[in-house]
Amino acid sequence: MGIFLYLSVTALAYAKSFLVPIVLAFLLSLIFAPIRRYFDRRGIPSAVTSIVIVIVLMIGFFLMLGALAIPASEWVGNAGKVQARLISVVGPLSNTFKGFFDAQRTISQYLTASGPHVQKVEMQGSGLFSTVAWLAPSVLTQFIFTLVLLLFLLASGDMFYEKLVHVMPTFRDKRRAMRIAHDIERKLSRYLLTITIINACLGLVVGTLTWLIGLPTAPVFGIIAFLFNYVPYLGAVAGIALTALASLIHFHEPGFIILPPLAYFACTAIEGQIITPYFVGRSLQLNTVVVFIAVSFWAWLWSAIGMIVAVPLLVAFRTLCEHIPTLANYGDFLSERHAETPDNNAAAETE
Repeated sequence: MGIFLYLSVTALAYAKSFLVPIVLAFLLSLIFAPIRRYFDRRGIPSAVTSIVIVIVLMIGFFLMLGALAIPASEWVGNAGKVQARLISVVGPLSNTFKGFFDAQRTISQYLTASGPHVQKVEMQGSGLFSTVAWLAPSVLTQFIFTLVLLLFLLASGDMFYEKLVHVMPTFRDKRRAMRIAHDIERKLSRYLLTITIINACLGLVVGTLTWLIGLPTAPVFGIIAFLFNYVPYLGAVAGIALTALASLIHFHEPGFIILPPLAYFACTAIEGQIITPYFVGRSLQLNTVVVFIAVSFWAWLWSAIGMIVAVPLLVAFRTLCEHIPTLANYGDFLSERHAETPDNNAAAETE
């Protein structure tokens, strides 16, 4: 069992570039499946609906990329001013760690000392832009692969359900497989669509508040709030940290410095404690500790995309556990307190 788990994790890590677009495409297809069926019932072919959805996603992606690119270039251009401002703010604290930094500098100079046996290698160009130029083709390829696969998944309609019914040997197995597949799709699409709407509202509120406070490039922080909130807990912490950094650079009065991160924190706290539990529902709430471990694991395995897909994968697995009696205990373990799997699920399987 241990060898199997080790080989599975190794395979997932090795095939990251291939598997990430596939998982994203399947998750996006679950989000838009209700929309496709809605237009199917009104006589619009699935292929037409799929093309429109993919075009809208592509336009939205490039609009969001453009909205982030201009402020990002400004931040890079003002890197010297940003560094000077940070030094002026944290400078008084540097004396506390002066001994540590002196020792670190001495060790670094010793390790990098020039000599006949030491070979120096210098990288040409800016580190940030070199990294972006190196990653851009790979990211663009995966993005196109995701959209093309999403187009085929949506255009195929319910073909996978038909194949699932065809391969099952007995009528009881066919009915059970369809019930599990429909329930997983229903819960995942409901979860992802609800979270997307909540995140969009959160981004709108955060962007508006930071604009009212006077923080430059306020729409960027709205987009950051929208994207980062797909990652439970860690996304909110990262968003607050970025907002605090921008506020520290722009404002000089302590009262104004604390306002943007405080507003961001208040928005995410209300969203996480009141809005999301109310709209998502108890049946989809998961064990907080398990969610944190899953997000950390998938972040280690698939970086940022892994953090986004961690919770949907947990929701899918928990839904599967609800329909299989031998896995019911795992489903109860994954659920939030007082949200255990009802006993009648096992009974439903025996019908």
